[in-house]
Amino acid sequence: MYPEAGWINSDIKHGPGIDLSCDIRDGLPLEAESIDYAVSIHALPEISYVDLGPVLGELRRVLKPEGVLRLALPSLEKAVDAYKRGERDYFLIPDEDARTLGGKLATQVVWYGHSRSVFVPEFVDELLEQAGYSAIHHVSFGETASRYPEIVSLDNRPAESFFIEGVR
Repeated sequence: MYPEAGWINSDIKHGPGIDLSCDIRDGLPLEAESIDYAVSIHALPEISYVDLGPVLGELRRVLKPEGVLRLALPSLEKAVDAYKRGERDYFLIPDEDARTLGGKLATQVVWYGHSRSVFVPEFVDELLEQAGYSAIHHVSFGETASRYPEIVSLDNRPAESFFIEGVR
């Protein structure tokens, strides 16, 4: 899925629909205070714990004053709750990859080894506060606390995610 016109798509890899191919840990090739908002959908889990603060700080750097960072993150709480309730259908892991419910939970949480960090809302609150965001809003799929209604246009994966916005 490529973002709509007007979005800047950044990724560590090169490919169709990617406008900025860079490693955010090395900095984004954007001017400070140059964008109104940024959206990250399930990208932060690929960042190691020690790099989470600097990455959130880099995103804050490129936001204009009162700019908004919207995060969609896989919810560890939802996964554990589904596991406790025995809800096999919650997990996106096919039986060929993990047959048991515990195997599905573990595989989904680490997403086949790609995830380096896991998230619950209060942990993200803490990270955003430490990175200097002035306000934090817990929001729902398709809803925003910001003045940018289009910020929700990339929302997806609501069953497994939680959504949070930080204001610069």
